[in-house]
This record gives sequence, C-alpha cells and structure tokens, in this order.
Amino acid sequence: MSLKNQNHQIALVTGASSGIGQATAELLASAGYTVYGTSRRGGSASGRSFEMLTLDVTSDASVEDAVTQLMQREGRIDLLVNNAGFGVAPAGAEESSTEQAQSIFDTNFFGIVRMTRAVLPHMRRQGAGRIINIGSVLGLLPMPYGALYAATKHAIEGYSESLDHELRTRGIRVSVIEPAYTNTPFDANFMQPDAKLEAYREVRAAVSQRVKEVMATADQPGVVAEIVLKAAVAARPRLRYAAGGLAGRLTWLRRFAPAGLMDAGIRRDLRLDAVPAVKS
Repeated sequence: MSLKNQNHQIALVTGASSGIGQATAELLASAGYTVYGTSRRGGSASGRSFEMLTLDVTSDASVEDAVTQLMQREGRIDLLVNNAGFGVAPAGAEESSTEQAQSIFDTNFFGIVRMTRAVLPHMRRQGAGRIINIGSVLGLLPMPYGALYAATKHAIEGYSESLDHELRTRGIRVSVIEPAYTNTPFDANFMQPDAKLEAYREVRAAVSQRVKEVMATADQPGVVAEIVLKAAVAARPRLRYAAGGLAGRLTWLRRFAPAGLMDAGIRRDLRLDAVPAVKS
C-alpha cells in the first residue's frame, strides 16, 4: 500500500487520451488530485499532468488489472470519472446491425458497469467516494438518426440515479454530467453504420452536415471538465449537471416546454422535414 497521505484524493478518468477525458484529467490534476487517466493503448505521461494506464472498458480482465494496479500504488480511489465511449455516425436506427448495437452498448454502458463494479468494493471499505458518469442531453432528449447513442445515454441516466440511491448511505455519491455538442475529436471517430440503406442516404447526409455545422461552434471540452470538478468537490452533489449553455437550455425546455413544441423544435433544428423520403 502507498505511504501517501490518505487524505490525498486519487482520481481515475477513463478515455483520457483526448477530448473531455483529457481536459477533465488535467483540470483535476491542477486542482490537487493525483490523477490516473486511461485509454485502450495506454500512453506516455510525457507532457501530461497525469499518468496514463492501459485499460479497455469492454474487458473485465483489463478493468480489474488497471484498478488493481492503481490500488497497489495508491491504496485508495476517491473519484471515478466514467468518460470512455464512442458514437455511431448519423444514420437510421435500422442501418446498424444487432452486433453493432451490442458493440456501442458494450463500451458506452457496460463499460461504466464494469468500472463501477471494480471500484465500489474499495470505496465501500473507505466509506467514501464519488462516481461521475459522462452522459449527454441525449439521455433526456431524442436524437433522430442517433438512436443507438441516445439509447446508451438514456441507460446511463437510469443506472446513475438508481446507483446514487443505493450508495449514498455508504458515503458514496453518483452524478451524471449532461453536455450538449462538444468540440472534440469524438465525431472523427464515429463508427459508420454497418447496414446502410439507400432509403436513408439523403437524410443521413443532411443530418451529418447539420451535426458538422453545430460541432464547429460547440463548447470546448474544458466546459465539461469544469462541471465534473464542480460535482466532484460539491459538499452536496446533485444527481444531474447540465454542462454548457446549450445543455442548460435544452434541459430546461425538456422539463417545462410542451411535448409538441419540443418535437417541432427537434425536427426544425435537424431540418428533417426538408429532406424528401426515399422509398426502397
């Protein structure tokens, strides 16, 4: 076990090689946490304010090995930030096979389940800990031509809320962060649908173009990182935190705007009714 001061806060951030994960790890380090980031390929700590561990959230063995390694070094873990995930490029829901649907859930949702199960025994023994899951406003709102990704984020919402009820009497709190569009390399790594249909070609292209337009002026990942830190240090953390102005507005509208108004707004923003349907 490490001889470090036990009051020193140890954080583990998945998917920390770029984007929101990297920004979060750097901000936590600057706030005084000892931070371990993870990625499937690991990486050098050179030029970083945190150490990188090799971890594949889709592998039980990889998750257990990384958490065991961290515990051997530090003797505790105070904060887990579940950030690792990927999306599918805009496409009709039926354009992804069942295997592709299972793949995105295996990373975006079951990756969180694996990480949570690995750290909880240690947090329970400590009698304290924070788990922060990076969700999305798409966990509250529908995303036409993004059904699978939105489904994983809906699953994260339900899992996080249930888990927080279970753990708060043990000194452990769970929060979910809900960004809107964020300007990261995330969209460059979109998985392409594996069962493309001609019927969706035009609308797929139109929605993809609209997403690119919005991403160009989206919030920087540091905006999300600041909300993660806010949730991590809060004396009374909330279950949900919107990250960024757009996310805040959409969350408010989801709560208070009539359903018909929200429906029309989504279709207008993505210009869905401007693209003619193609029969096939």
